[in-house]
Amino acid sequence: MTDFKVGYFVGSLATKSINRLLAKALVRLAPKELLMQEIPFKDLPLYSYDYDSNYPAVATAFKDAIASVDAVLFVTPEYNRSIPGALKNAIDWASRPWGKNSFTRKPSAVIGTSPGKIGTAVAQAHLRSIMAFCNSPLMNSIEAYIQFEKDLITSDGEVMNDSTRTFLQGFMTEFHGFIGRVYTVLPRELPTRGIVNSVDESSDESFPASDPPSRTSITGALPDAPPDAGDDERGANGTALRS
Repeated sequence: MTDFKVGYFVGSLATKSINRLLAKALVRLAPKELLMQEIPFKDLPLYSYDYDSNYPAVATAFKDAIASVDAVLFVTPEYNRSIPGALKNAIDWASRPWGKNSFTRKPSAVIGTSPGKIGTAVAQAHLRSIMAFCNSPLMNSIEAYIQFEKDLITSDGEVMNDSTRTFLQGFMTEFHGFIGRVYTVLPRELPTRGIVNSVDESSDESFPASDPPSRTSITGALPDAPPDAGDDERGANGTALRS
């Protein structure tokens, strides 16, 4: 079986996060062919496109860490029916500058735990939408919404419930297979021919940052932003987004 490096993000910055415990468990239960490493993001400043022309060192190191892995795994709590702001900020940094989206064609999976019975389901749905736009192939099944109960996972990542342990082990095994399937059909090197670029790469206003290869199936010119778009930011299809 092929070995893959997986970078994982723990969505919570809390030192006693139950999702950090879940991440430890997933590292323990991953097949030996998955080489797991955390990609931290707590030191990233709030993203602004003012940084695009001169990325700070911490953001460059963050993007380099993503570039060094074959796939990414998000282990996230749910805050107010969405993902934590720090995690969204990290994703914004990774997707910029325009044309250098770190998630393009990089396989991803999502999992999370919470004390509630829905187990981060709404946050995961939001995160899947974000990653789909970032052109990351998503593992859609197995879905994993874990209700955290007292003493479910020890401080060193041992899962005390047999059925939960078996489920999480199966999730990681499936993720390994998914990564292999993605790279069977998608080359790691991005194509450079037939790309239509309707957004001025020199513009600071070209957010969101989906990469051009996601548009290779489109023929002809893409629509420009309306002439009255002003300072509005542009979406992936070149149309204006109201902020």
